[in-house]
Amino acid sequence: MNRTLLYLVSAFVVLSATNSRAFDRTNEVFKIFQFPADQIPRIDGDTNDWNCVPESYVITSTQFVEDFGKHQVTDASTPQVRVKCGWVKGLNRLYFLYEADDDYWDFSELGLHNDTFELVVDGDLSGGPLIEKFSPAKPIIGQWETYFTLHGTHAQNYHIFTPAKDKDWCMAWGPMQWIKQLPYANAAQKFSFQPGERGHYVLEFWITPFDYAGAEGPQRAVESVLKENKLIGMSYALIDYDDAHSGDTNNGFWNLSRHHTMYGQADQLCLFQLMPLEPQFVKPIAANWSWQLLDEAKRTVAFKDLSAGEIKTWHWDFGDGEVSAEPNPIHTYQKPDHYVVVLDVAGPAGKARRSKVWDVAVK
Repeated sequence: MNRTLLYLVSAFVVLSATNSRAFDRTNEVFKIFQFPADQIPRIDGDTNDWNCVPESYVITSTQFVEDFGKHQVTDASTPQVRVKCGWVKGLNRLYFLYEADDDYWDFSELGLHNDTFELVVDGDLSGGPLIEKFSPAKPIIGQWETYFTLHGTHAQNYHIFTPAKDKDWCMAWGPMQWIKQLPYANAAQKFSFQPGERGHYVLEFWITPFDYAGAEGPQRAVESVLKENKLIGMSYALIDYDDAHSGDTNNGFWNLSRHHTMYGQADQLCLFQLMPLEPQFVKPIAANWSWQLLDEAKRTVAFKDLSAGEIKTWHWDFGDGEVSAEPNPIHTYQKPDHYVVVLDVAGPAGKARRSKVWDVAVK
């Protein structure tokens, strides 16, 4: 295809997606729990790591909408689910705990016919179509050029098999299958039932959301940067099968978004917020800081206070005999060396200190 035309089509699609922000259920924002760095959940199917997550973070099947009209209310034949989502400051990962009870688990076949938890993530709220079916470029460049160029690049769909038996834990919908593998994702499940039986199912997993994830592989990928209070687009879907021989006929299709086509339209997702630490995990005062070399030739360094809590006083020891009482000082070293820099802070909650040994090196 002509490169100029392809560029123009791609630019049009990106622009359309960027301006598409009509997210669903905007009267509510769902919460993503922040795990403390020393309590990152282990992906092993054991739910104990998630006991610290308050109930206010849990999304249950009662919040989903069955959009095929097969079930007005939940009953004994419909799956009862609980979903928790978490993140860790400094890691661009979303952690999930999915628990479900069902009267008939359908997972004997090797294709798409499988009880499913579908997850769609738009890490930068770019919106717009994320599968080739809805792309405005498709009539111009064709189905397969659209699929390999645009499908899943700015938002991702994980078609997660619950449970997965004799197959990958999920189908990453699109040509970028590397996103469902380590080091970009991991999963573990626990169950004791056979196909057609009732039972309790546990799935733990994490994924990496991407602002760009191309078919060519991770070499040009751009991870979505996760930070406190950031909003991302996300939605869940439940697909329940109750007969291994029913083909594509399911017992129900539930969405957290009220739009069935949220699976391919990122502007139909719901808003989720990456929450700060819950109060019980926050130290009343903790010293921390970072540094940046401003001028290599002059050995000028900018220091930034990152301390937690209410800070009233600062005392910097730059490791060369010089000190400062400023919150964010700029200091020039006279000779090359690697230095031990210490920050002491104080406030109503007490005092705290942070030393970094040889982090600061100038030549």
